[in-house]
Amino acid sequence: MTEPRAATGQHVRGEDWYGDDLGAARFVGCTFTDVDLSETTSSGATFERCTFHGGRFNASTHTATAFVGCDFRRTSFFDATLDGCKLVGSVFAECTLRPLTVVGGSWLGVTIRGANLSRLDLAGVDLREADLSMSDLTLTSLARARLDRAVLRQAKLDRTDLRGASLDGVDLAAAELRRTRLDLAGAVLLAELQGADVDTSA
Repeated sequence: MTEPRAATGQHVRGEDWYGDDLGAARFVGCTFTDVDLSETTSSGATFERCTFHGGRFNASTHTATAFVGCDFRRTSFFDATLDGCKLVGSVFAECTLRPLTVVGGSWLGVTIRGANLSRLDLAGVDLREADLSMSDLTLTSLARARLDRAVLRQAKLDRTDLRGASLDGVDLAAAELRRTRLDLAGAVLLAELQGADVDTSA
């Protein structure tokens, strides 16, 4: 049985890993520059404090894989699948994140500012303390997502589905709302943020 790949502190530059099965690989503190990870698969892999500059995860599939404290810059996730993955504390800048299939997982504390996240299905994802400032969430489903203390400053919530989402500590009034879908709890929160005294006993 082949041992899964493992590396610490390495710099991988310009390599072609197209279609590789990474299995439960473990990379710590590694830098990946312009690496082609298209159509790769992983299951239970760990990328900890890794940096991805350029490169592609196009049409790749990752199951229960952890990208913890990683830095993604100008990286493409076109048509990738993240199933039950952990992206805790990772930062995405100038990345292609759609279309993208997301099934559950923990995105606690991620930073995805100014990104096009429109029409993504992020239902049920743990996005607590995430920074989604200035991102486009048009027609995105955040139903039942955990958004406590998330930052949505100037985020575009045009027809975004927030029904059943937990919104403790979220300033919805700082977002751009347009036909945003809210349940009763969300509507009450928004009204209170805008200065209303809501009587839910009536």
